[in-house]
This record gives sequence, structure tokens and C-alpha cells, in this order.
Amino acid sequence: MFSFTDPEFVANPYPQLAELRKQEGPVWHEESQLFLASKYKDASKVLRTRTLGRIFSPKEPESDWETFNYLHADSILDSEPPKHARLRSLVMKAFNPKRIEELRPDVERITKRLLDRIQENLGDTGQFDLIADFAEPLPVMVIAELLGFPESDEHLLRPWSQAIVKMYEPSPSDQERAEARRASDEFAAYVHGLMVDRKKSPGSDLISELALVEEEGEKLSARELIATCVLLLNAGHEASVNGFGNGMVAAMKAPSQWQDLVANPRAMAETAVDEFLRFDAPLHLFERTATEDTEVGGVIVPEGAKIAALLGSANRDETVFEHADELNLSRSPNPHIGFGAGIHFCIGAPLARMEMTTSLPMLLETFPGLRLSAEPSRRPTFVLRGYESVPVAVG
Repeated sequence: MFSFTDPEFVANPYPQLAELRKQEGPVWHEESQLFLASKYKDASKVLRTRTLGRIFSPKEPESDWETFNYLHADSILDSEPPKHARLRSLVMKAFNPKRIEELRPDVERITKRLLDRIQENLGDTGQFDLIADFAEPLPVMVIAELLGFPESDEHLLRPWSQAIVKMYEPSPSDQERAEARRASDEFAAYVHGLMVDRKKSPGSDLISELALVEEEGEKLSARELIATCVLLLNAGHEASVNGFGNGMVAAMKAPSQWQDLVANPRAMAETAVDEFLRFDAPLHLFERTATEDTEVGGVIVPEGAKIAALLGSANRDETVFEHADELNLSRSPNPHIGFGAGIHFCIGAPLARMEMTTSLPMLLETFPGLRLSAEPSRRPTFVLRGYESVPVAVG
């Protein structure tokens, strides 16, 4: 059985995941102490079955991990009904489809600002980094604006987020654990300060709305509000950065698909973005805990045991997707589960999709000759799959 930390597996997990799908039902993975659901039908069942809960296990000792623990225990992502239903209902009153669509002009403005900055800094080489200069700052700037973070503080957000999400990988180092604790403390304190200010002087930002939102006498507690804001940044931008980067690299390495996309970026944006998320998923593993003995794919997951939906594997399932290992930017229908499914379907999915479908055509209309100028550099992680650097040239 493969190891989630094996560099060769991390670089290209798909051949071994294809072998795993040949097994009947979920398979026990000794290293991670998880059942692995690799087939589409099994992974989907894991995500949709109520007796497979998103149960957060606090880090210990709790005195060291207090902030990190509540940022998860009091978030939508790591809670179950009835708490999950209450949190999601309150958040959706403020973070709804109408509000997301109203953000489109802001996304266009931020995208144009980034593209103008890239053009100004191209120099003689005509090269830039698609991740550092475009895919990474865009969603951070959008979410910062949505939450009302001062522009001068935007540089703090991505490092905090990256430190926290490294804890989702199988074996974080002692240094990474220490950095995650520190980032959690600093991020939570920062959001708490903004929350206190907005309660005194509300604005039109999401923190102000979340501080005031109420339903049937229920409001978000201070910790729930802070956890929600941190989750929106962490989950919201990780999917966008990695999904966009993974998809763009795959597209640039598929000449005929790339030519079609460059020729018709606005017409193809919707299907292209969904194929980005299917073909090389930004999130590969989503964990659940059995609250009672539960059957998945003919295998009993005992109460208390953990099972993971392997989203990247499910999205390459040959029984669901024709020519699953081939990139098809016009693929339709495309029932990928890159954003999850069931009650934990990503609350930020509409925002991520809107960002990518808006920014992709603008990028390609500005730089129709865009191409890879060197081999991209992968992040050395499996759960959150993406690139650290994607060097590109504009012609």
C-alpha cells in the first residue's frame, strides 16, 4: 500500500489510486488508520451518510491548542447537526448567492489590478509566476474585501492560513505544529479585534453582518464568528489557488485543449473550471468518523473508526467519467465532487467558482500567448494538492 508522504506518490498519485479502485469497496490503510473510499460511489456515500460524521478530535495538550481547537470545533466544517444546521443557517443569511454575485464587479476590479501589476513588472523576460503573482493573491484579496480586512493587512492572511492547513496533512513536523498554534492564536486575535470594532461601528462587510445576524433568537457566539471567518479564508482560498493552478498546468500541457480555451475563454470558462477541479483535485482526502457501525461499498466501518473519501480518486473513476484520465475542458455533464457533497458541501464553492470563471477569461484575453516557461514546482503535500510555483511566459 502506498504512503501519503512518499514523494513519488505525492507527485503523481493517480496510477496508484487507479489500482486502489480495482479493490472491492473501501480498503484499510494501516499507516493513516483510515478506511479509504476510492470509488466515486463509495466516496459519495461517505460524504452523504449521516452516521459518518465530521467529528473533530481536539489536539492535545488542550492548553497548548486551545485556539486551534475552537477554530475547528466551532466551525461549520467540523460540526454536525444540530450545531451544524444552526451555524450554516446563520452564515447563509449573510453569505448568500445574491451577495456572492454582487461581488463579481469587485473580482473583475481586483483581477484587472493584478493583471496591470503583472504587465508593469514583466520586464525583458516576459515571465511571471502564475501562482505567486495571480492565482494566490486573487482569492485572498477577494475574501479580505468581503470580510472587511484592511488592505494593508492582506499580507498576513495567506501565511496564517498556510500554517494552519499544514495540520491537515498526515505527519506534520514539530515545527509545523508550533507554527500552526502560533498562526491560530494570531489569526483569531486579529479577527476578534475586527469583530469588536464592527460591533461598535458596523459596516457593510461580512464580519459586521455576521456579528448582527440572528434567526429565531440564535446568534453566532464570538468564537463561532471568529471560526467562521478563519474557515472562509482557509478553505475559500485554498480551493481557488490550488484548483486554478492545477487546472492551468494541466491545460497548458494539453495543446489542443489549451488552443480551444485560449480561442474561446468566455464561452468555455464554466466547463473548463469544473474540469480543472475534477482532473486534478485541490483537495484529495476528506475524513469522517463512524458514529455507529456503517456499511460502505460492502465494508463495515465500525463505530469510532475513521473513513476518508478520496475526492481526487473518485473524480477519476472510469465508471462515471468517460476517458477519466484525459483532460476535457468541454466536459458536460461533469458531476465531480471536488467541493464535497452532502451537508458539508463547501459553503464557499459558489464564490470560488465565480472567482475562477471571472478571472480565467480576463487572464487569457490579456495574455493569449501564455505558456509554461519552466517545469512547475509541486507543494510536497497530498491532502491539499497544488503548486508552489508555476513559471509562465506571455508569448
